[in-house]
Amino acid sequence: MLNIFFRTIIIYVVVVVAMRFMGKRQIGEFEPSEFVIAIMISEVAAIPLGNVATPLLQGIIPVLTLIIAEICLSFICIKSGRARNIFIGKPSIIIEKGIINQNELKKVRFDLEDVIEELRCNGYCNISDIEYAILETSGQLSIIPKPAYAPATKQDVKAPLNPSSVPFILAKDGCIIYSELSRSNHDVNWFHSQMKKFNISKVEDVFFASLDSAGTLTMQKKQANKKSRGDFNA
Repeated sequence: MLNIFFRTIIIYVVVVVAMRFMGKRQIGEFEPSEFVIAIMISEVAAIPLGNVATPLLQGIIPVLTLIIAEICLSFICIKSGRARNIFIGKPSIIIEKGIINQNELKKVRFDLEDVIEELRCNGYCNISDIEYAILETSGQLSIIPKPAYAPATKQDVKAPLNPSSVPFILAKDGCIIYSELSRSNHDVNWFHSQMKKFNISKVEDVFFASLDSAGTLTMQKKQANKKSRGDFNA
């Protein structure tokens, strides 16, 4: 029993480290070669887990081999555009200036209903509103609307541009994060004074507190029970 336990832990660590070397892509954003590698890794890693008599190295060595192959292939694709087109492919323009490219649609075996669904999910109902729709090599559909239907930016409406930054996380789960409090140019006395505005008497009762670049403090009190919740902004 302990043998199975330790074998599982070792294989788990090896696979996690191996996947870490593949980068920080989400599963839905894998390139074709990366997706194949992920499937093969899961298969070969399961071999020594299903049969205790199988040496552990018969699972570890194939996993490491696949990762090395993926790293080498990635390097080749970076250096060679032709190799990238063969192993990874290239983006396909599905819609151009409001017109569906039917030949490209057939080439990538993408159904028209899939295109319409993707447009709806991104807030566009009419194909004629789209300047370009590009099917990326990861399978994601990038949508570029016509200027008239693009969301307005602050520059379009001449709104003031306020610099944004990551908010300061001042407290979590009843503990003040003093380094963040200091970076926000405030001290503990200020934090306690703000707690009173949210009707919180003890730091231990603060579930979460953050301060954004505009000076807005968000503080949430720990839940006393499932029916009570405190969410406030100041």
